[in-house]
Amino acid sequence: MSSGATRPTRQQAERFGRLAETGAAWMLRLKGFGILQTRYRNAGGEIDLIARRRNLLIFVEVKARGDLDDAAHAISTHQQQRIARAGEIFLSDEPGLATLDMRFDAVLVAPWRLPVHIPGAWQKT
Repeated sequence: MSSGATRPTRQQAERFGRLAETGAAWMLRLKGFGILQTRYRNAGGEIDLIARRRNLLIFVEVKARGDLDDAAHAISTHQQQRIARAGEIFLSDEPGLATLDMRFDAVLVAPWRLPVHIPGAWQKT
């Protein structure tokens, strides 16, 4: 017997993730950030959003889950390290941005809730 809850298909999860990233980008724009890259990938890893506001460059992980607590707990230490490596490679390719202040943020997304922006969600290790 089924518990009534069904797991989303990979395609549905992908769609939800893309929608979450789009919503996160709009929220950051409303906060005055310009979006430099979306879904940036390199040999080091992937960064969902790279944004800038004045002298601040942020690397953003967007996590979409059934609730905000699950989204927050889904950002693993390993993932943080991969995002930091990808950020280093990004900066080596964009040396003009390397002098900016840098921060790692998270945007948590859950159905029927406003996205939650967490500035400085983690530090580079």
